[in-house]
Amino acid sequence: MSVLSGKNILLGVTAGIAAYKSTYLVRLFIKAGAHVKVIMTPASKDFVTPLTLSTLSKNPVHSAFYTKEDENELWNNHVDLALWADYMIIAPATANTLSKMTNGTCDNLLLATYLSAKCKVFFAPAMDLDMYKHTSTLKNLKKLESYGNIMIPAESGELASGLHGEGRMAEPENMVSFIEKEILSGLPLKDKQVLITAGPTYEAIDPVRFIGNHSSGKMGFELAKEAANLGADVILVSGPSNENVNHSLIKRVDVVSAAQMYTAVHQYFNDCNIAILSAAVADFRPVSIASGKIKKKNGLTIELAQTKDILASLGEEKKDQFLVGFALETDNELENAKGKLQRKNLDLIVLNSLNDKGAGFKKATNKVTIIDAEEQCFEFELKSKTEVAKDIFNEIIKRL
Repeated sequence: MSVLSGKNILLGVTAGIAAYKSTYLVRLFIKAGAHVKVIMTPASKDFVTPLTLSTLSKNPVHSAFYTKEDENELWNNHVDLALWADYMIIAPATANTLSKMTNGTCDNLLLATYLSAKCKVFFAPAMDLDMYKHTSTLKNLKKLESYGNIMIPAESGELASGLHGEGRMAEPENMVSFIEKEILSGLPLKDKQVLITAGPTYEAIDPVRFIGNHSSGKMGFELAKEAANLGADVILVSGPSNENVNHSLIKRVDVVSAAQMYTAVHQYFNDCNIAILSAAVADFRPVSIASGKIKKKNGLTIELAQTKDILASLGEEKKDQFLVGFALETDNELENAKGKLQRKNLDLIVLNSLNDKGAGFKKATNKVTIIDAEEQCFEFELKSKTEVAKDIFNEIIKRL
């Protein structure tokens, strides 16, 4: 999964021969998991059709301030389009459009939307060699960057005129890579490694049966996704779980037992900056595991031994890592969570209670209280686990 996954991208297409590349660009954005809408200048429709871009983007293409439907005129609200976008990309950006952007000219829907945009705006110049090198063009490029716009540099190659040189719009694959890198560079956890545990552990009784719990792993997977969306390289150590994740910044390590999770966590802990142990690790394991399936009989006694305390072991070993634990409680919740925070040398602990409706295992929601090392408590409302993950990382980032 790309950092563009789930993002709203507004693509502005202007009247240059490179407009044909916008079709490939839309496909790459969609493949990355983004939602795409396209605005065209009226003249750009001479180079690529709205039907093509509408089909590829799965959204209507706008090129005028209003659309005629039957006998009714529907206004295409440039303000709403600008507010919808997480990122706006103008590609190709012709010399004419660059000049208008620089000077605040507003004579088409694309320019009106650009002037209304509050999101990051990328632009990809595309023109012939002498136009690209002209003093006025170079001044416009610098001025647009001074406004906070981000230029995707033109590339060298064969131009429509037959000349060979700089001014060719960047190839779509290179543009997407440039945008992804630019987004990552501004994220708060870029160059950080985050270790996260998720799910239950299964402690074998025999080749068929095990001791486990009802954890789905959803909370840990949401934490991993949020960490990656914030730019971190993520190691996700997961017990048996039906949850899935597909992100280029997430490495998933599958384990089954508490012992396997202990080994995997210690393998990665020294190199991580943040460790969040949200897995529901079994506290006990059978002392002996039967080599064959135990036959049904009147009674069965299983002798149990304690598993290694992974969180406590990390608390003893940590140097400058930021260590976060979870506490699932049913009685004396705050007192027990604060005790765990201090005993295990944590920087934060996330408390959730099985007494809270909508919290706990196999739920899409959670209700948490976050307690820091000074025992300050921050209580949150019942939220989706996606939103809870955001709250947890907000509190972590404040303290880094």
